Amino acid sequence: MRRPVTWSTSTSRSTLLEEWAYAVEYRSEAERLASYPAWLHVYNHHRGHTSLKGKSPIDLVPNVPGQNS
Repeated sequence: MRRPVTWSTSTSRSTLLEEWAYAVEYRSEAERLASYPAWLHVYNHHRGHTSLKGKSPIDLVPNVPGQNS
């Protein structure tokens, strides 16, 4: 069973930095940290991943609450 993102590769860490930490100019570290849950949701649920053939990680997890079809 596959799980949504685990930050185990340097590519993933660089994505985290480029798309979340440094993508927007935050007024404070607290503001940056507060934006993380929303970014992580988009990353896992809505953003296509090349390594997953354009699917998001959540697309590969069966029986996610609210996603059953």
